[in-house]
Amino acid sequence: MSQHQPTAAKGGALRAPLFFLIMAGLIVLEGMTSGWNGALGILNMGLISAILALGVNMQWGYAGLFNTGVVGFIALGGLAPVLISMPPTPGAFSAGGWQILIALLIAVASLVLTIWLNGRLKGKARALGVIAVLVAGFFLYRAVFDPAVEAVQAINPSALGYLGGLGLPTLFAWPVGALLAAGAAWVIGKTALGLRSDYLAIATLGIGEIIVSVLRNEEWLARGVLNVNGIPRPWPVPYEIAVQESPAFVERMAALGVDPVTGSTVLVKLLYTGLFVIVLALLLIAAQLALNSPWGRMMRAIRDNEISAAAMGKNVTRRHLQIFVIGSAVIGLAGAMMISLDGQMTPSSYNPLRYTFLIWVMVIVGGSGNNWGSVLGGVLIWYLWIKAEVWGPNLMGMITDQLSDGAVKRHLVDSAAHMRLIVMGLVLILVLRFSPRGLLPER
Repeated sequence: MSQHQPTAAKGGALRAPLFFLIMAGLIVLEGMTSGWNGALGILNMGLISAILALGVNMQWGYAGLFNTGVVGFIALGGLAPVLISMPPTPGAFSAGGWQILIALLIAVASLVLTIWLNGRLKGKARALGVIAVLVAGFFLYRAVFDPAVEAVQAINPSALGYLGGLGLPTLFAWPVGALLAAGAAWVIGKTALGLRSDYLAIATLGIGEIIVSVLRNEEWLARGVLNVNGIPRPWPVPYEIAVQESPAFVERMAALGVDPVTGSTVLVKLLYTGLFVIVLALLLIAAQLALNSPWGRMMRAIRDNEISAAAMGKNVTRRHLQIFVIGSAVIGLAGAMMISLDGQMTPSSYNPLRYTFLIWVMVIVGGSGNNWGSVLGGVLIWYLWIKAEVWGPNLMGMITDQLSDGAVKRHLVDSAAHMRLIVMGLVLILVLRFSPRGLLPER
């Protein structure tokens, strides 16, 4: 048996490079067959998906925390470029911005006073005091908040109607997105991490939907369903028009026999790729160092047996809160990067299928507890998610080609758009059947 151990270890060591080589080959094949614009678009969103999977893997793979509210933390991260990078709306703060801040302070003060009374008073006095503070705080909050919101949303509602941002460089928004998600995770964790894993999943699912619902309805914050367009790009990514106006660039493209419009688009996407690779590499290095440190071994010991870890003097709840905040910060960072890539904030596009379920598929397929597996799963599943939308109609066309025109054929052709869901389910089933611990299992 010992004779086979070196061979098995060697095979395991070659497994990761082989999978990444295959993934690189798929991207190159996509570029050669469908164009490099499409291939780089898949790669860029795949890199962001890898960061999202890395954040979820920190929570689940390191500590066994089942976070089903991923979409909420992505949305909070996506809010950061709006608050940081967009220019301020002229006259918004004088019209109602300061009153909105005062109303939010009133809400916070009411909650703090409620918590203080709950700890100091007893019996009926506590119940009456808490109810009185909450009711009074609510009505005072609405009295200040509602007219201020109406005043802000009345400022050129077709194009503005919100407070705007600080007009700072977009790169500043990325760490702010991580901080927003981390702050929300701390508040959620202080109340929910004492729950059992199934109750934690239900709590995070509900809170994630609440966050998205707020962004969809509070137009003064990010225009709600009206969307915020024209979010500035991060340095050093230029706009295609600016690149095309460069005589040197046009001359270089002509020498290569490439259309300047296509060349400028590819250049912009390559610069995005460089930025995303740098961020992912830094996160991956930090995650690997943390995982292999005494802290990482402690987190895995807590994950495997909380009772034994607590008996050894480890503060399980505190460590769970720590990793929950860190993982959510990584998710928020990816959410800010995604909005910077899209150039617009669209709250109505945040849905659990795309921004929670799919991220979990990436973690499971890649290999829970393995950071490299999360990266592989993020890029691979995003590639399959995009290509399945193309493969579906083609495959259904081949299947129904011999069928006569009628309701059955029409139904099958119309159902081709849902082929990507079938592909994701099939991939998940195959991986769980033949490699239950993922393509790159935890060592």
